Amino acid sequence: MQVLVTGGLGFLGRAVTLDLLAAGHQVTVLSRGGTDTRLPEGATLVHGDVRDRTRMIEIVAEGGFDGVCHLAALAHGRDSFAHPLAYFDVNVAGTLNLLLALEAAKPATPPSFVFTSTNIVYGSVHTGALAEDLEPHPESPYAESKLAAERLVAAHAATGAVTATSLRLFNLAGAVDGVPDTDRTRIIPNALRAAAGELDRVTLNGDGSAVRDFVHILDVATVVRLALGRSTAENTSAPDNGEPTPGSRPEAGSDGYRGPAPHELYNIGSGTGSSMAEVVRVAREVTGVDFTVEHLPPKPEPQLLIADVRRAATGLGWVPTRSGLGELIEDAWRAWRG
Repeated sequence: MQVLVTGGLGFLGRAVTLDLLAAGHQVTVLSRGGTDTRLPEGATLVHGDVRDRTRMIEIVAEGGFDGVCHLAALAHGRDSFAHPLAYFDVNVAGTLNLLLALEAAKPATPPSFVFTSTNIVYGSVHTGALAEDLEPHPESPYAESKLAAERLVAAHAATGAVTATSLRLFNLAGAVDGVPDTDRTRIIPNALRAAAGELDRVTLNGDGSAVRDFVHILDVATVVRLALGRSTAENTSAPDNGEPTPGSRPEAGSDGYRGPAPHELYNIGSGTGSSMAEVVRVAREVTGVDFTVEHLPPKPEPQLLIADVRRAATGLGWVPTRSGLGELIEDAWRAWRG
């Protein structure tokens, strides 16, 4: 497939690009420019901003893409309160511009469109294992913008113009190609900073008992590729019992082929949880550094938030294989030091 990866020089974008290249796809990476991140060998780089509708139309028309992995986004909840217009401009209008560009290209076959969303759309009103049929409860402009973009993608897919998959990602971690996550809002990068002497301490809310779901960036790259191929994968093994399976239309054609549903939604996480205190403990063990931890007053927050990943296993055949907490932190620390 000819694939466009937006945000392809970012942490997730690099993992997805490398995975697609290894699978034999032709990959074009879209970047706004102004980064010293090296382009993965074998990929093609184009410059453009998803907010520039004219430029998106040019890029898509020239590329003849069979699929798009739309990863580019603004992605910090706290920052979105100060800059809500920017978040809607990039996350919603940028998605709209890509869909309009695909429509203007008039491809003979509906392209595959993979949109990376976030578990943040569920909000703090839910707890436990979060399933896709829970009512979203966005609590920031960031979450609102990602949910709006999901709905935009689903509405366009319902016309038959694209086959679309939205992936609600949980907490990305690990490393890819020697590059770790460096997001200063995340617990694992901050623990590694403290171990490396770049921070004087790591802070935890209360006793650090809140449990969250961490998923390896390489596991996420795999599921993005599987979602991208959903438009061409035949569902020949599904039992013909009259019940639709995730990723399939409920009706079958005269030849018995069950094509993909126009839009599917999947939670992507490890399916297990680790407490913040456990993250600190494992980081100390992996790094061999007994860095300082400061316990702040507890704050109101769900104690347990993990992904129910059964739908992704059934619909995409995806099971995370590298998302154990120890492996996540070991890979990240190795990349951090290297």
